Amino acid sequence: MRIAQVAPLYESVPPKLYGGTERVVYYLTEELVKLGHEVVLFASGDSKTSANLIAPIPEAIRLSNKYKDPIVPHLYMFEEVYKRAEVFDIIHFHTEYLHLPIAVRSNTPFVTTLHGRLDLYEYQPFFRKFKDCPFVSISNSQRKPLPWLNWQATVYHGLPENLYKFSPEPGKYLAFLGRISPEKRPDRAIKIAEKFGMELKIAAKVDKVDEEYFKEVIKPLLKSKWVEFIGEINDKEKEEFLGKAYALLFPIDWPEPFGLVMIEALACGTPVVAWNCGSVPEIIEHGKTGFIVNSIEEAVTALDNIKNISRFECRKCFENRFTSRVMAENYLKVYTNLVGIQQLRKAV
Repeated sequence: MRIAQVAPLYESVPPKLYGGTERVVYYLTEELVKLGHEVVLFASGDSKTSANLIAPIPEAIRLSNKYKDPIVPHLYMFEEVYKRAEVFDIIHFHTEYLHLPIAVRSNTPFVTTLHGRLDLYEYQPFFRKFKDCPFVSISNSQRKPLPWLNWQATVYHGLPENLYKFSPEPGKYLAFLGRISPEKRPDRAIKIAEKFGMELKIAAKVDKVDEEYFKEVIKPLLKSKWVEFIGEINDKEKEEFLGKAYALLFPIDWPEPFGLVMIEALACGTPVVAWNCGSVPEIIEHGKTGFIVNSIEEAVTALDNIKNISRFECRKCFENRFTSRVMAENYLKVYTNLVGIQQLRKAV
């Protein structure tokens, strides 16, 4: 199958540091190539891929100081995609909604994976205009604000099976990995660590939009003797950081569409203590791969019971449900179905 993968341009594929969507696009693209498909990746020029790379800009937007308007490079990329549209069996977009007005005007089948939250006020009227377009969700929970969209499937994110080594022995610290932001609630993680009496290591980036929150709310809490702030880490550093942790804390306070860090932890064998929000009940099996909680007190109790969670079972869950091979095979089912529908339309 001839497949176009269209990535956001904010980060390279894969990202050098933080960047969940671009990381998923990378793993999906590599797996599709391994399965024998002809894949073209549209992404920034500093990307690395086994597919054929077409780069509308030389470097990713976030780590460059050149781009003042991030929309323009994306529109340029869509023009490059549709100059070649006829050579593809299907075009797979990961650019949320930007491409939709262009994509609907082409006869080439396409599908959009929505990676972000969908409960924003302005989304309702916009997506109503494109409700018949084919979409893929990354969790069933993600669909709730827009249940009437033309959902083709829910395809969970996946990681290469050998990306992270299994760590059979629990570590002696708690881990928080991701972004410093109000919805990720690092303040909750700090309170949990203090109440449980175990060191918390925070490996997280601070976006410009969250700098004030970090300065006013989180920075004072970092003075706690129970906290070590590491900052942003890359993929290579994640294996040791997660693998040597006693547990991952995922104390979110928003409708998380997926939460890639949860399956990264499971791949290392590390159980997860997560708030009952968004996708969490779909990813974590309560009492088997971690605990789903609703308060700081429940989280502390859960940590007391982490010793009853098998790290082997955490790894097994990852291998059965969240590898990039499983993800690619599920997307191929979506592609095949959409291409088949298009062929039937042409026949009629």
